Amino acid sequence: MNPVSGAGGGAIEQVMALRKQIIDRSSVLQELHQDKAAATNEAKPAQESGGFADSLRSALDGVNAAQTRSGDITAAYERGEVTDIAKVMLARQEAGVAFEATLQVRNKLLSAYQEIMRMGV
Repeated sequence: MNPVSGAGGGAIEQVMALRKQIIDRSSVLQELHQDKAAATNEAKPAQESGGFADSLRSALDGVNAAQTRSGDITAAYERGEVTDIAKVMLARQEAGVAFEATLQVRNKLLSAYQEIMRMGV
């Protein structure tokens, strides 16, 4: 196993585990994710674990989905369709945390890559 995939894969798994804990603890976040989970189960075919690239792609897709959902809920609040400000703020916070976690994973991957490039042959 090369150092980059070992470090990045573990970090992504930790981020995803933390995200799952947050979702499990919040009933409002569970409500937000019910529609997403139903759509994901219907649309996603069964697949084998594809490795680091697939893990990274699925993590980035999750972050993108959280940001899109946050934008949609915020727009609905601005139009007056959603009246629960807590739901809006939680969606925005979730998107922010997901983005920050993705940024930290990117920084770790970049530093691992730079370290490998500094190694002598």
